Amino acid sequence: MLYSRYRFHILLLVGLFINSCNAQENSGENRLLLEKTIALPGVNGRIDHIDINVKDKIAYIVALDNNTLEIVDLKSGRITGTIKRLHEPQGVAYIEKHKEFMVANGGSGECSFYNAATLKKTGSIKLSGDADNVRVDKSEDKIYVGYGNGGIAIIDASSHMQIDDIILPSHPESFQLDVNTARLWVNLPGSGMIGLVNLKKTRLIAHWSRFLPRANFPMAYDELQHRILVGYRLPSRLIIYDSETGKEIFSSPTVGDVDDLYWNKTTGEIYLSGGSGAINIFKQTGKASYKQLFAIKIPIGARTSLFVPELNQFLIAARSIGDQPAKLIIYRVLH
Repeated sequence: MLYSRYRFHILLLVGLFINSCNAQENSGENRLLLEKTIALPGVNGRIDHIDINVKDKIAYIVALDNNTLEIVDLKSGRITGTIKRLHEPQGVAYIEKHKEFMVANGGSGECSFYNAATLKKTGSIKLSGDADNVRVDKSEDKIYVGYGNGGIAIIDASSHMQIDDIILPSHPESFQLDVNTARLWVNLPGSGMIGLVNLKKTRLIAHWSRFLPRANFPMAYDELQHRILVGYRLPSRLIIYDSETGKEIFSSPTVGDVDDLYWNKTTGEIYLSGGSGAINIFKQTGKASYKQLFAIKIPIGARTSLFVPELNQFLIAARSIGDQPAKLIIYRVLH
């Protein structure tokens, strides 16, 4: 009898939790509206970063375990090209000025450039290894690549040559640039810290350390309020810091295995995608307060995402699981 009563209460709680999640998912449709799903046949294993050619609506998806880069036409809804025989590709960037894209290979450390129209290789740079996150500074025509046991290479986008290096205490994960103040903030989970880099001096000038939470991977930057938004995995939390002082402003639990994080300056909303199966949407409610509005259900393991404000789209790359093929899920961001 006690067991049956206990089981009943557990089932009731689970049911309430599921209903609550479903309610959040349905209500979330007024923020992210499912627009289309594009199949990614033949793509197996982990998917890492995504970038986009906004003008032509072409997405570049790094299929790490597949050792390929998949090129997807968002208009036609199909794969239009594949770069094969890569070496654990992790990062990708489309360089609009030169009509090229660059792939950062984690296995070999090679950063390879390709012509976006012909897919022919146009150049490469060899870093020491674990080439990962990539950022493009359009104003300076520079590319920043996190790599190795602690470095961010600075590459001239025109010549494909490395022109400088930022030395860090451990491997960099997500990092954000502020070209107006020539500063860069970087997640350094191996050191349990967030670093601040002076880009003119190309060196670390400050850092903020903490014991818990750990595993700070994704990051976004609110340039209007000068705030750094950081996603942690152990335990799963969103923490917002003053980018000038490192002072904590806000903290909240989030979806598990958070991998990507974005701030929408038009709506003031924050989007987090996590491998445990949800997109969390937060909204600022006061000077130092935020509230989680929705938890939109997505496939387990679909943690890689890209917010494209120019197109009002939010892309999610879902890896293949069992008999379910990999796919690109496209949401319309509503205002």
